[in-house]
This record gives sequence, C-alpha cells and structure tokens, in this order.
Amino acid sequence: MANSRRSRTNGTHVTLASICASILLIGTTASAETVVTINGVDIDSSLIDMYLESQIQKPAAQASPEERSAVMQQISDIYLLTTQPIADEIANEPLIKAQLVLNYRGILAQAVASDYITKNAATDEEILALYATQIEMAPPLQFKARHILVETQAAAASLISQLEEGADFEELAKSDSTGPSGPSGGDLGWFSPEQMVKPFSDAVAGMSDGEFTKEAVQTQFGWHVILREESRATTPPTLESARDIIKQQVEQKKLQSYLEKLRADLSSDD
Repeated sequence: MANSRRSRTNGTHVTLASICASILLIGTTASAETVVTINGVDIDSSLIDMYLESQIQKPAAQASPEERSAVMQQISDIYLLTTQPIADEIANEPLIKAQLVLNYRGILAQAVASDYITKNAATDEEILALYATQIEMAPPLQFKARHILVETQAAAASLISQLEEGADFEELAKSDSTGPSGPSGGDLGWFSPEQMVKPFSDAVAGMSDGEFTKEAVQTQFGWHVILREESRATTPPTLESARDIIKQQVEQKKLQSYLEKLRADLSSDD
C-alpha cells in the first residue's frame, strides 16, 4: 500500500513544489483575492498568477484564456488530491514527510540566497576588478586544429608514419578516426586551450602552425594525432558584453563566502 501511495504522489511532486514556492514567495498581499475554494481551502489570485508565470514564462497578464484555463485545472487537481482524507495519512509517511520537508527547505533556501544576493549585489568596482583578472589570465592564443583519434598507441604511430611519408591528414582522419570529427577530416575549428583536456591543449600549444605531432598524445578518450593548422591572438570580450556573466560570478562568490562563514559559525558552536 505504501508503494502505491508513493506512485500516486510522485506524479504531482514537481507541481506541488511550485505551489509551495508560490506560497513562500508571495505570502499574503492586499491585492490577492480568493478565486476558487476547493474542499474548504481558498486559492487566491496571487498564487495562481505566480504559478501561471512559472509555467508560461511571461507575465500573467499576457496569458491566453487557454493557458489560464489549463493552469487553473492543474491547480484544481492538485488541491483536489491533497485535500482528500487520505492525504494527511500519506503526508505522515516517513518518505513523503521527508520529501515535503526537503521541498520546503529547498525553496526557502533559494529565497534566502536570492535575498542575500539582492542585498549584496555586485558593484561596478567588483565587476571591473574580476573582468580585469579574467582578461589577465586569459590565454594569449587560440588555435585551429584537426586530430585523428584512435584506440591504441600503435595505431597512432602508424598514422604518424604515413603522414611523414606524405599522406593527407584529412583523408586519414576520415578513414581512421574514431572521434565524432572524423567524417569532417578531424576538424575541431577554433578553440582556446582551456576548452580541451590538458594533454591535448599542451601538445597544441607546443607546436607550430602547420605542424603535426611526431608522437601520439594520450587522453582519457584515446590516442590523438594532432595537426595545428593556425593560431591567432585571443580577442577578449568587452566589459559590457561580459558584464552580466561577471556580475553573476561576483555575486555567487559572495554567496559562497557567506555560506562558508555560516558553516564556520556552526562548527565553532559544536
């Protein structure tokens, strides 16, 4: 019986969490009014509008009659199910009770974190400082390369021998590479070193344009024969184009520092 009850509740798990989020984030507002009452429980307009916006990803006022009707049906079904007499019994089952508590705590934690970030928003000075640091640390070059990926070192050595004898790199990649770029002649396009695993990027950085590796390079994907075709100076993004991302990074660092302080305070109380 317990298993069947869990099956029935799992289908509405995400939706119930969204409703809880509505209640936590909206609270009681002067403009809210009861829209419908289901089994003695009032459902107000603020909750409906918040849930509606979470479903259609636009302001509630822009919802079509069909969208609003569909959401109203979803909410109605949730309240119909959760106001059944059996719901109280199910809510006290250990697993379901734990899920409800974690949903509540998870939503509240997100709201507290959001409140902290709002009150400690990144300043222009902080954004500029992190931007300058990232520009300073950015690799000076980008590379355009091809590679042939094979399973064994012996197979890679054979390919290198063929290249030294004048074989065409692209054709070898098409015929021998096991990687997804094989059909396109091993073409990897332009990339920055940090976009590749370290042994691969180190090998490319140590080569000259037009040169292929004289020894196979091993990564977790297999053995690579690499041709570095071109290189160019890295063009850093402008501050304005990167501002939103850097702002988020600054604020996430602040939140992480806040969490670390809370953890330290908790440890010192033990």
